[in-house]
Amino acid sequence: MPVIQLTPAERKAKRADAHHLSPVVMVGGDGLTPAVVKEVDAALNAHGLIKVRVFADDRSARETMLGTLADQLSAAPIQHIGKLLVLWRPMPEKVKEEREGRMPGPKIVKLLKFSKSGNHRAQVKKIRVLGNERLAAGGELKRARRRPVSVKKRAAE
Repeated sequence: MPVIQLTPAERKAKRADAHHLSPVVMVGGDGLTPAVVKEVDAALNAHGLIKVRVFADDRSARETMLGTLADQLSAAPIQHIGKLLVLWRPMPEKVKEEREGRMPGPKIVKLLKFSKSGNHRAQVKKIRVLGNERLAAGGELKRARRRPVSVKKRAAE
């Protein structure tokens, strides 16, 4: 899988975005095992931009780890500073399944009723509003009704 090539400006923006992140994956003494690669892949799918902490003291080993991770997972190597590696890969789009005939669910709405004199605390009442109901201006629940359709539009359908 090819490594993603970024322009220096894009790399700079990703470095700035990664500044506040904490390392998500830790690479121990065993090095780059298949389990570590799988965890890095899962983290890239979940977050897109991640930091990886490598506990190895050899700088060249860390550079090769960054290169192999970027190559195997088709990610972009953003930064290697100290024992931290920063990788980026665009997040895959999540498929949202729409169910047919789905109706809006109930909502809990807070209703404030102020005192007439203004000296007392407002009363808070929680009301459960169903999908086919609405809250009127006076604080009462009304069942929503269909909008009237003109005769011309009804004839066009």
